[in-house]
Amino acid sequence: MQTEFDLPKPYHPHTRFMAAFEACALIAILRGITPSEVVAHGQALYDAGFRIVEVPLNSPDPLASIAALRKVLPADAIVGAGTVLRTAFVEDVAQAGGELVVMPHGDIEIIRTAKEKGMACAPGVATPTEAFAALASGADVLKMFPAEQLGAHVVKAWRAVIAKRIPLVPVGGVTPENMHTLVAAGASGFGLGSALYRAGQDVDTTAAHARAFVAAWRDVRAGASR
Repeated sequence: MQTEFDLPKPYHPHTRFMAAFEACALIAILRGITPSEVVAHGQALYDAGFRIVEVPLNSPDPLASIAALRKVLPADAIVGAGTVLRTAFVEDVAQAGGELVVMPHGDIEIIRTAKEKGMACAPGVATPTEAFAALASGADVLKMFPAEQLGAHVVKAWRAVIAKRIPLVPVGGVTPENMHTLVAAGASGFGLGSALYRAGQDVDTTAAHARAFVAAWRDVRAGASR
């Protein structure tokens, strides 16, 4: 007998991505970073505990930044691209060493192309219809975007029909202070943008923000396990 958690195809998420997500379910979004500074910021994030970093493709020379991060970060880190708007960009990201494709929308062709190339994919979704279509196309996690608009009440409603093994990752407006409410509602992790990094920000600021987010995340997880 089928249940509400059955999907049109088996759910087999990207192994290395899920290992990194399990280690730290916070995805750093370095929008606006440049190749000359990305290594220092990436290392600061890794030292703070982050294991997943994305460079949005509307950053300066993003493929060079992705390649630079992949060369210096340890093997347990996942590096990828955000704001992937066309299927042709997936190959570019793969050639740069990226293993993750993140989008603001749920384009099934981009999802399928990423999965065919052995990459992880986190499409942006804002409705249950989009969420299940993305999963049917092979999505590894569901990027709930924009999280400011959706809120904890939507996370809770989605979690009632989306199995716990499928990560729900709110993105947009997430801070160390509001993570607890979203996790209590069913969020599995978060994508972190301007509250973590802004273009031109110095490395010490990135490191301080990263430590604050990781500390808050660990507190939330510890509280959830009690």
